[in-house]
Amino acid sequence: MNESFGTRLQQRVAERGQLCVGIDPHLSILEQWDLPQTAEGLAECARIMVNATAESVAVVKPNSAAFEAFGAAGIAVLERTIADLRAGGALVLLDAKRGDIGATMEDYARAYLHDGAPLAVDALTVNPFLGMDALAPAMACARQNGRGLYFLCRTSNPDGGQVQTAWAGKYSVATRIVQEVMEANRPDAFGPFGLVVGATLPSLDVDLSEFNGSILSPGIGAQGATLDDARTLFGDVFGKVLPAVSRAIMHAGPDVGALAEAIEAARP
Repeated sequence: MNESFGTRLQQRVAERGQLCVGIDPHLSILEQWDLPQTAEGLAECARIMVNATAESVAVVKPNSAAFEAFGAAGIAVLERTIADLRAGGALVLLDAKRGDIGATMEDYARAYLHDGAPLAVDALTVNPFLGMDALAPAMACARQNGRGLYFLCRTSNPDGGQVQTAWAGKYSVATRIVQEVMEANRPDAFGPFGLVVGATLPSLDVDLSEFNGSILSPGIGAQGATLDDARTLFGDVFGKVLPAVSRAIMHAGPDVGALAEAIEAARP
């Protein structure tokens, strides 16, 4: 895969819009959809979401944990879901929040970011709170293989600020992450490395005015934020934002037509 993730993302967003739709097949969704809480029910839920999103949405974000909860059978469903989404033209952003050191991070990179890997995706969420150097293997692998990473920065959970806004020398931890990801994206005008900044924040306490990548913004819908909240929060940089909506859309299922209507209603 020679083309960079940043270039592919910009192209797909230009074609399909900014919306990122999550596939979060939690047990409550399976119950609501009258599906068994088994790997078979998981597979049917994922199949329906693929039909609703793969050919119309720019970025689809499966929640890895919801698949992992079903063990090996759930991982097999995730593998099929990734392949089917990519076959339909959607970019797949796996929400797995991986982060570790040394050989373990190399193995995560090999699992998700290498061409030909069974779980290879277009982008992966990663956790930088062990230090940015810990993620170096994933960053190198992503660049080499035309894939992207989204670094947790200012997350949508209320107590995230305890760590993220803590002072680290002259800057907050979150500001340092923004600075280092910006530097990692250079010399690209729009690089392969993005940030995760929740739409539920009461105000934006990091400077994103010169950020040279994509911004994933969860928290819209079930967590209480609205699209208007996200527009207000990000202001002039909203054009770089992927507003992420998951359960608020999935509650419209299992009818594919109803899911498609919910997706259209959620678009910026």
